[in-house]
Amino acid sequence: MNKKTLAILMRARMRPNDDTSINKLALSPLTKELDNNNSNKMINYDLPKQAGDNSEVALGSTIIGSQREFENVRSSMDSAISMNKTEVLDVVLDDFAEGYLSLSRDNRRELLLALAKEYDLNRTQVHDLIKQYLGLQLPQARSEGSQLMETEEEGMLSAFYRLERNLRHALKPMYDVLFERLNTHPGGLKVLTSLRADTLKIVANLIDLKRRLGVGRRCFGYLHPAIPGEPLIFIEVALLTTVAQSIQEVLWVDPPVPESRAICALFYSISSTQARISPGLAGINLGKFLIKRVITLVKRDMPHISTFATLSPIPGFMKWLVSKVQSQIKLAEAQGGSDPSGDKFGLTFQENILEPEEEIALMASSEGLAGGKNGMKILLDVLTSPNHEWANSEKLLSALKPILMRLCARYLLQEKKRGKALDSVANFHLQNGAMIERINWMADRSDKGLQQSGGIMVNYVYRMETIEEYAQSYFTTGHIHASQDMLRNIQLMKGHETTTK
Repeated sequence: MNKKTLAILMRARMRPNDDTSINKLALSPLTKELDNNNSNKMINYDLPKQAGDNSEVALGSTIIGSQREFENVRSSMDSAISMNKTEVLDVVLDDFAEGYLSLSRDNRRELLLALAKEYDLNRTQVHDLIKQYLGLQLPQARSEGSQLMETEEEGMLSAFYRLERNLRHALKPMYDVLFERLNTHPGGLKVLTSLRADTLKIVANLIDLKRRLGVGRRCFGYLHPAIPGEPLIFIEVALLTTVAQSIQEVLWVDPPVPESRAICALFYSISSTQARISPGLAGINLGKFLIKRVITLVKRDMPHISTFATLSPIPGFMKWLVSKVQSQIKLAEAQGGSDPSGDKFGLTFQENILEPEEEIALMASSEGLAGGKNGMKILLDVLTSPNHEWANSEKLLSALKPILMRLCARYLLQEKKRGKALDSVANFHLQNGAMIERINWMADRSDKGLQQSGGIMVNYVYRMETIEEYAQSYFTTGHIHASQDMLRNIQLMKGHETTTK
């Protein structure tokens, strides 16, 4: 027996029966019960035992130690949320941070579940406050000079503002207190990044990791000394022979082509890792600087790479389209028309959602799958069908392709908010100096891809010689630069600000 082991055993023999003087954090009933059941095993390590007894004691002490450690961290978490004394709070946050990082993966998961369940919204309180809020009557217009009415009005407004404040407070989950305190605590960002990593499934397995970081792949990121090992933003790059038209081409099954044959660097994942836990970075466009830096580095190391492009989602397309179709149907009903794709209602509000030949093809291919009486209602039924049944019908896919591709091009090129592209991803790349090169049919057949964009993905292309020019023209005038292939998908409105390159 070495000296270190002997010292541990001596301290165990000298420990008082009452553990509270040593461990000030309360133990759970389960831990106390385990302590009582195994007390003899914990103070007689040096007694002669059989081989089987040794393994039983080791297992029992491991379980007890793990449970005690978990309860200690949970107790410090509870204190970090409920405590208000600043001088003690820093110590408690240090204890929680140190304890959480030492927990096993299973105990971390259990702790996060407890945090989510026990410190979530008080839904009963929120429900009651909403009922009070909706039932509150605001004061009516009063006649001048009525002192009594003025007093009553002030009282009603005071009650209204107080109830609004209480509702706003009730809608904030209690676990936000822990995150906010960690965010301002020295070393707290490291714990927050670990918390986030424990709630996400970064990669599926080793094969998925190789697909992202193996041969023909690169990963670039911006890091800061305050949070080493945790990039502020990172870009995943695939080296390909052509610009990929589907996500399946990027997340390859077969081995990738040799890097010496690659001529395209495809940015297929751009992620800001700190925007949610560090709100102060939300307004800083780190992506623009990283993209330009990546192009420079790749061009330096691999001069044969001539094309820099993305394969990007279109997260707002289906939401926009369904809203358009619904408003078109309501407008037709309000005007007394039965065919919202025709010209039976006011030209001011008319939307050319379906071309005549598209409507005929859609109605012919939807027999048995949609019960609408006209093309617009059939389109709405199809797009809102459960489990995206339309994606499994070859007839419907054939009929929907020209409709969705044309409307998707219109969404990207024409639909704007405050003079800029309505789609958030499109706005990001366009303000960074990219142009819209191509949209790809059924490029992402995942549930998320079908729900957000009907399976369509878009290629944005970056050219070093035009990045600054395109970014400046988009910023100042809202010009969207697009390829001729993109423009062929839509019928451009007169005077629309789109540049062909």
